[in-house]
Amino acid sequence: MMKTTTMFRLLTMTAVLGLAACGEQPQDMTGGGVKQDDAPFQGVGGSQYAQAGWKAGDKGSWEQQLKSRAQYGQNDYTRMGAKP
Repeated sequence: MMKTTTMFRLLTMTAVLGLAACGEQPQDMTGGGVKQDDAPFQGVGGSQYAQAGWKAGDKGSWEQQLKSRAQYGQNDYTRMGAKP
């Protein structure tokens, strides 16, 4: 009798937890997400985090900064001096 009660409780807990996982609401960005109207290279105005040499509104300057950051800041081969 004790074994049956324990098994019933275990199955009930498993069913409750399984059904609770199905009740999650979808998380989409339709309501309160960040809305960006301008292109990324337009910038936010004067910022202390802007890279020196980048001009807000200049797409070519924006692309050059992205290329240089990817090449020199995020490329481990060039940072460590290793040859690929």
